[in-house]
Amino acid sequence: MTASLLPASSVEARDPLLAYGARIVGDDARTRIVIDFDREPRFSVHYIANPERIVVDLPATAFGFPAKDLAARGLFKDIRYGKMDEESARIVLTTAGPVKLALAKVQADETGNGHRLVLDAEMIDKKAFAELVKTQSWSDRTEAAQTTSAIPAPQKAAPGDFVIAVDAGHGGIDTGAIGVDTKTEEKQVTLAFAKAFTERLNKEPGIKAFLTREDDEFLSLSQRVLIARQNHAGLFISLHADTLKQKDIRGATVYTISDKASDKLAADLAERENLSDQIAGKETVAEPPEVADILLDLTRRETQAFSISLAESVLNSFKDQVGTINNPHRHAGFRVLQAPDVPSILLEIGFLSNAEDEKLLLDEGWRGKIAGLLTDAVKRYRAAVMANGG
Repeated sequence: MTASLLPASSVEARDPLLAYGARIVGDDARTRIVIDFDREPRFSVHYIANPERIVVDLPATAFGFPAKDLAARGLFKDIRYGKMDEESARIVLTTAGPVKLALAKVQADETGNGHRLVLDAEMIDKKAFAELVKTQSWSDRTEAAQTTSAIPAPQKAAPGDFVIAVDAGHGGIDTGAIGVDTKTEEKQVTLAFAKAFTERLNKEPGIKAFLTREDDEFLSLSQRVLIARQNHAGLFISLHADTLKQKDIRGATVYTISDKASDKLAADLAERENLSDQIAGKETVAEPPEVADILLDLTRRETQAFSISLAESVLNSFKDQVGTINNPHRHAGFRVLQAPDVPSILLEIGFLSNAEDEKLLLDEGWRGKIAGLLTDAVKRYRAAVMANGG
């Protein structure tokens, strides 16, 4: 079942829909979701397998209801919603098994206050779900646009400038981790750090840094890599602030890419970070094993040594200045670090699952301190590369 979704108008982009209320009722056989909007929403529905998900695409929408009002239950084991880009938003319903929408419609509110979107889900068998996935029409215009015409670029980069891509992890529908005390979303923390770090880098002669995302927008992992490569970045630094089950663990960690994880913590973190596209309702496109192997080989041969050098420079800057976890340089198969020709690190600035780390992560002065230390690390790395003829 697919309702027509026309391209959002510029008026909608400037004046997004308001989803001001939501409720979910039902059980493991049938579940209903109702979302209240200030005016009539246009929408489309798609189905994704592995795992089974239902994706509802909307024009630009502000979600103004409490998260608890749309907490997963019944046929749904996870519900995410949020901004995809300036003109679109998305609801991703991860199901407990094969499910279809028996009803998906918009109806006027009987009080005259806007419209409501009604979604009735029911169980189906695997064969029927596979047929839904196979026969639907899906054109992901958003990603195509973002990976070509809307790629951010460093400002006033001159020949010979050292270009750095600063990547604020998560964004849009992908909120990332949630703070243990303040409930601050990781996507907000990483963007604030990325902006402070980029501003600090751009004060250095010969260095031009740019953000992969400048606001609360979703970027797929492949888009982040593509943005760095198409802007000829000499470094890619992805910023994160995750949560761990062990709430006593705190401090910074630097990760580089490897086809084998250094430890279970690194492996678990990489697995979670690599689910970003799935959370946002992106189709999983499996690369042939030989392509993946070639990418990893290229990464090892051409950039892994440089990535490790950058990681060591960062940790040298942090020494006696910033707390780190035990064995602070770790490695795993992070998809966001797979650019074959751009040295890349993923920096966990701290953990939102730890109350003390959370306080620091939200402190503007501490952000400035970290930005300065990271800038020093980049300068040392650049100097070493240039001294070796790089």
